[in-house]
Amino acid sequence: MKRKELESLLQQVDGFEKPKLLLEQYPTRPHIAACMLYTIHNTYDDIENKVVGDLGCGCGMLSIGTAMLGAGLCVGFDIDEEALEIFSRNVAEFELTNIDMIQCNVCSLSDTMSKSFDTIIMNPPFGTKHNKGMDMSFLKIALQMARVAVYSLHKTSTRENDQPLNPSFTILMDHIQKKADEWKIKMDVIAELRYDLPASYKFHKKKTVDIEVDLIRFSL
Repeated sequence: MKRKELESLLQQVDGFEKPKLLLEQYPTRPHIAACMLYTIHNTYDDIENKVVGDLGCGCGMLSIGTAMLGAGLCVGFDIDEEALEIFSRNVAEFELTNIDMIQCNVCSLSDTMSKSFDTIIMNPPFGTKHNKGMDMSFLKIALQMARVAVYSLHKTSTRENDQPLNPSFTILMDHIQKKADEWKIKMDVIAELRYDLPASYKFHKKKTVDIEVDLIRFSL
């Protein structure tokens, strides 16, 4: 399947009807999802016939794309029942059989899930509003669950002196790099993407805002 074909299919995935701010429910856009999954699939062969987990799966954008690319099984995890109901409807619409979902608090996943998945993919909460550090909590859980690799989206790091970034390299968020070193995990930025975030809440003044994000591969 070509990336454009995957993106076209993902445009049919229904998103949040009433997004919850405290859960940082922002949709993963079809373009971002397709770029992310296509890279994971074609460059690293970490999807086809693999057992894949999607942490904070929401309405299932990444899970559904993963299933379409031939995952042996993809399991989505999310705390929100309403989001999972939409996810379930999306799965039925596409008639996918290699996908499942579990309602739970991702940060409370027990050790029984340790090393249960070949690959973990996620667009975690960025840790804004009242969720400071949530992105790193998700990452720690993901690294415990994965056997091979974790793929995660994170806001592109602060630039020195707020200067534009030379497109040939990325300066990582210091705290993510330090944690990766502490956990002895290899970390690589494999794509630099622009997240077109649509207005989802009343306090949003613009119809859409572009946020630069890094797709990071953590190797186990």
